[in-house]
Amino acid sequence: MAEASEKAVLIELGDTGYELADPDEDVRGFKVVDQEDDEIGTVDDLVIDMDEKRVRFLLVGAGGFLGIGETRFMIPIEAVESIEDCIVHINQIRERVVESPKYDPELCKDPRYRDGIYGYYGFTPYYWAGSWPYPPPPK
Repeated sequence: MAEASEKAVLIELGDTGYELADPDEDVRGFKVVDQEDDEIGTVDDLVIDMDEKRVRFLLVGAGGFLGIGETRFMIPIEAVESIEDCIVHINQIRERVVESPKYDPELCKDPRYRDGIYGYYGFTPYYWAGSWPYPPPPK
C-alpha cells in the first residue's frame, strides 16, 4: 500500500479543471473556525488525490491583505466537524493550525510531507488504512 501512496498525486482542485460532483458541497470561500469558534482563515481551495478523485485536505489561507502576505495551511478533511452557514468548523485549535507546517505545493509530491501533516493533526494517512473509507459528510 505504501508504494501507491508514494505515487499519489495531490493537487489543488482549482488547478485541475475538475468540479465537485455536488456543487453544494463546495466550501471554497467559506470561513474556517476552530473548536472554540475562533476564526482561522478562509478555504482557498481543496487539495485532491488525483488517483481517487477525492478531497484529502482543505487549503486554508490566513492573514495578509487581498492574498498578499497570506499564509496557507493544509488541514486534513478528517478535522472537519461540521459545515453551516458558510462556516467550516474543525476539531483543532487556532494555535495548532497556525503552528502547523506551511503549505508548499512542491512538497505535496513528497509522501513524508503529507504523512507529517496527517500526523501533526493526530490522524493516520488515508492510504495506511488499506480500504480506507471516505469520511462521512460533516453534520
